[in-house]
Amino acid sequence: MDSLISTFHLDGKLLIAQMVNFAIVFLVLYFFVFKPLFKVTGDRSLTIEKSLKEAKEIEARLEKTKAEQKEMIKQAKMDAAVVLEEANRQAEERKLELVAKAKEEIGDLINREKAKIQADKSEALREIRAEVAEMIKLSWEKIMHEKMDKTTDEKILSKVIKQME
Repeated sequence: MDSLISTFHLDGKLLIAQMVNFAIVFLVLYFFVFKPLFKVTGDRSLTIEKSLKEAKEIEARLEKTKAEQKEMIKQAKMDAAVVLEEANRQAEERKLELVAKAKEEIGDLINREKAKIQADKSEALREIRAEVAEMIKLSWEKIMHEKMDKTTDEKILSKVIKQME
């Protein structure tokens, strides 16, 4: 041991003093630097682990939310399709009702116009018959040079009118 000390020129007292100094510095560093640093590092590791765990939970919730969102969109599309189909069905029913009503109104209008035309035609025929009867009467009077009595006149006129029809 002495040869070792003499080879490396070590001083025992200085070595002990350096060891005591090292121990003091080590203890000071341990209690005032390393221990708080280890504590901060440990806390930070826990915080990082906790953050990673929360990130995984958030990611899982996000995936779940995306799945729910897709399901909601799918359901909304199905609901929209049902509503659209119902609206189309109601529109088609309404269209058929309106067409039927229009046809009915057109039929009524045609029938009224036909009746009106028939009435006008009957009135025109009646007027024509009256004028023809009057002309026949006047012609008859001119031919016969005498005025007939009313019953004979009407009888002859009716006979002539029936022949004309």
